[in-house]
Amino acid sequence: MKLLVTGGAGFIGSAVVRHAVRTGHSVVNLDKLTYAGSLTNVAEVADSPHYAFEQADICDRRRLDRIFATHRPDAVMHLAAESHVDRSIDGPAAFIETNITGTYTMLEAARAYWAAEGKPDSFRFHHISTDEVFGSLGPTGKFTEDTPYDPRSPYSASKASSDHLVQAWHETYGLPVVLTNCSNNYGPYHFPEKLIPVVILKALAGAPIPIYGKGDNIRDWLYVEDHAEALLLVVEKGKVGRSYNIGGENEATNLELVTKLCAILDEKRPGNAPYAQQITFVADRPGHDQRYAIDPSRIRHELGWRPSVTLDEGLEKTVQWFLDHEDWWRALQDRDGVGKRLGTG
Repeated sequence: MKLLVTGGAGFIGSAVVRHAVRTGHSVVNLDKLTYAGSLTNVAEVADSPHYAFEQADICDRRRLDRIFATHRPDAVMHLAAESHVDRSIDGPAAFIETNITGTYTMLEAARAYWAAEGKPDSFRFHHISTDEVFGSLGPTGKFTEDTPYDPRSPYSASKASSDHLVQAWHETYGLPVVLTNCSNNYGPYHFPEKLIPVVILKALAGAPIPIYGKGDNIRDWLYVEDHAEALLLVVEKGKVGRSYNIGGENEATNLELVTKLCAILDEKRPGNAPYAQQITFVADRPGHDQRYAIDPSRIRHELGWRPSVTLDEGLEKTVQWFLDHEDWWRALQDRDGVGKRLGTG
C-alpha cells in the first residue's frame, strides 16, 4: 500500500512510518513540524525509496489537494493532532484548530480525491484517536467501542469532535473509514513533556520528579511499537465503518509507574541515592481523569492482535533508549514548554 501518514514526524506517527517502511509499504509523511515534531524520528527510513516527506499544515486545503494528486495514496492514516492535555488547558484554541478544523479539512481533501479516483472500495481513511474521549472510569470496568463519549478536557473534547466528524463523513458521504482509540503510549522518541520521559529526564538531572495529586490516577500503558503494528493491521484488514480499541493491558497508577522507572534507573544508572527519593507530589491537574482502561477484545477477536510487550519490558526498553540517545532529547530541551509545568489552570 501507499500510505499518507499525517503527523509522521511525531511520537506515534513516526513509529507508524518506521514500521510501515520496514514492512514494505510506501509512505508519504505529511507533517507541519510543530514543536513536537522532528525528522530525526524517521531518520532511519529517510533514505528509503519508499519514503517521501511533505511539510504541510492539515488545515491548508490547497496544499492537501496537491499532495493527494501528486502521491495518490491508497490509504490515509490520520495521526496529526495536538495531544498534550496540560497544553490544552493553557491554550485550547490550537486544539480546536488542529484536531477539529484540521480533521475536517483532511476529510474533505480525502473525499474529493477518493471521488476523483472513482470511489475505489479499497481506499481507507484511518482516524487515530484516544481513549480519553470516553471520560473517566471508576475502580472497575473498561472502555469498549460502545462506551458513550464523555470527554472532560479541551484535548479530549477536540478528539471526540474529530471522531464524530469521521463517522459522519462515512455515514453521509460513504467515505471508507476505520477508527481506533488507544490507551497511553510510551517508548522511543517520546517527546519530553509527557510523564514517562519527564520522570526519566528529571531523575537523571537530579531534579524533583513531579507527580500530580496523590499519584493514584490509573492508566493503561501501550508500547508505541505494539501500537504501530496494530494500526497497520487495522488499515489493512479492519472493517469499514468499524472502530477498534487498542490497549496495552497494562494498568498502573502514576505512582506505581514512577516507582518502577526509578528502580530501573537505579540499576542502569545508579546515583548517590535511590531516584525514588526525588519524587515530589505537586498540585493536581484541573479535571484530572481518575482511571482509563481499555477492553481490546474486538481487535483481538476480529484481527488477531494482542500487545507483545509487557509494562516491565517496555519500561526497561524505554529507559535504555533514553540513556542511549542523550543527543536526541538534549536537542529538544529548548523547545516551547519543555521542562516547565503546564496546565495549572
